[in-house]
Amino acid sequence: MFFSPDGDHYITRLTHTFDVAQISRSIARSLALNEDLSEAIALGHDLGHTPCGHVGERVLNALCPTGFKHNVQSLRVVDVLEKDGKGLNLTYEVRDGILQHKSSGSPQTLEGVAVSLADKIAYINHDIEDAIRAGVIAEKDLPKDSIDVLGRNTKERINTAICDVVENSQGKNFVAMSKTVEKASKDLRSFMFEAVYKKVNKNIQDKAERMLTQMYNYFIKNKDKLPALYLTVADTDGVERAVCDYISSMTDRYAISVFEELFIPKNFSLDGRG
Repeated sequence: MFFSPDGDHYITRLTHTFDVAQISRSIARSLALNEDLSEAIALGHDLGHTPCGHVGERVLNALCPTGFKHNVQSLRVVDVLEKDGKGLNLTYEVRDGILQHKSSGSPQTLEGVAVSLADKIAYINHDIEDAIRAGVIAEKDLPKDSIDVLGRNTKERINTAICDVVENSQGKNFVAMSKTVEKASKDLRSFMFEAVYKKVNKNIQDKAERMLTQMYNYFIKNKDKLPALYLTVADTDGVERAVCDYISSMTDRYAISVFEELFIPKNFSLDGRG
């Protein structure tokens, strides 16, 4: 949620991915689904996410002529970019789950649905932790109706959500939350959008847009500065696609370091020592 945060206790894309894998495996195991399939989908679901989170996704979507969506890019990573451009030999079910994990998606397997639910459970609850840690909100600000249903802390809320999905789906041909827990979760998510996400996104929007736009334009004009893999992509799929592939592969910190390398003057000394 936060752009390149200071401190080791904020959630990153990697730790979020581990959380989603753990939650989806818990759901899959309890419902006698394929745990390995759910974990494989979870580990791949955000591979295509940009630096600067969803703000970066919107920036690349505006810059790239063919558009940019992180779930589509995640599938592109495993199909096209992995193994030095050879791609991975993943099953249809894993690929479908990666592509369809967003709220607007329609996974074709119950394991894919479990990952989609796990994604929401993980990011809302850990974003609450991060927002409280950063002083954006206080625990007392959380909507009482939602907290009364889900729990007072992260551990309770995640446990409530997992148990509810399992109890509501046991022996059924679907995986879903009960109406009560689903409503409480949606209300909590709506609160986070108004109280946190809009504020955080506004904070980094201009800076992220300037940084990513300058890097995008630089590599469009200087294709030869791309790493070898993306030079090959540029030859086959076009330079715009290659630049999007490269930038979306960056973490926040790596994006900052590339930006500084390209645009920030270095210190030097006239005696040749610096």
